[in-house]
Amino acid sequence: RGGLAVCLQPPPPGCTVHRLKCCIDMPDVPAETVYDVLHDSEYRREWDTNVIDTHDIAQVAANADVGYYAWRCPKPLKNRDVVTLRAWQVEDGYHTIINFSVKHPKYPPRKDLVRAVSLLTGYLVHSTGPSSCSLTYLTQMDPKGSLPKWVVNKASQYLVPQMLKKLHKACVQYPAWKQQHNVSLKPWLYPEQNKLPVLALSELVLQHAASLENIDESGLAEAKDESSG
Repeated sequence: RGGLAVCLQPPPPGCTVHRLKCCIDMPDVPAETVYDVLHDSEYRREWDTNVIDTHDIAQVAANADVGYYAWRCPKPLKNRDVVTLRAWQVEDGYHTIINFSVKHPKYPPRKDLVRAVSLLTGYLVHSTGPSSCSLTYLTQMDPKGSLPKWVVNKASQYLVPQMLKKLHKACVQYPAWKQQHNVSLKPWLYPEQNKLPVLALSELVLQHAASLENIDESGLAEAKDESSG
């Protein structure tokens, strides 16, 4: 689809883990800019209309932190959130970010949100030229519930492509935005700028999906007035 491809694999019977792979070519954005946008939680709140809350919690290493992200789901599904341990690396024209779910003592599951689980999620940004790149996104996610078939179809046919296009537009606009918002602040590139509290890795525990409540939403019908992702 013109440099945009999405593959969403529904879970087999009895399993709630969804696998998603999507790729997009960005002929007008350098890899470094896409990498900055993926890291910048302040900018995420500007362009991501699905975000409820997103922020970094603590620093684990020079290239690793713990973060929180909550997002709106298509109505009438319940909204989700996740706490993840994230690590990143830049090497030989490849920019990599990976994360997986962890438990943080100050961020227990909330009653108003369903705590989802990222088994493994990753972004790979590959430079294809001085001002062009390709982005590959892979995720294995347990939304902690049985989702209706219409949600899976809508995600692969509409929501994910829409999000990729929105991300592309956000990347194009990022340099101008960043000039007005702490232009030199990029702690993901310059660890000495990181002012987050330091958290020992031993204080984190892997978040197992089995320890969280499953929500059966398979029988929910799509809201007629649903207009956003």
